[in-house]
Amino acid sequence: MEILVRDNNVDQALRVLKKKLQREGVFREMKLRRNYEKPSEKRAREKAEAVRRHRKLLRKRLEREGY
Repeated sequence: MEILVRDNNVDQALRVLKKKLQREGVFREMKLRRNYEKPSEKRAREKAEAVRRHRKLLRKRLEREGY
């Protein structure tokens, strides 16, 4: 990943870097890997995330179709 620093504006470059890392899910991955996660906990978390994504998709679909 490459971030360009323009006019010695390091603060702006850091903001851009953090935004890119956030978008790619690096911070979330680091948080998950900080502690060991049992396989059963991992399955439960992934299933809950899938349910959340599905419900969000249904909400968006309902909103778009206007029911």
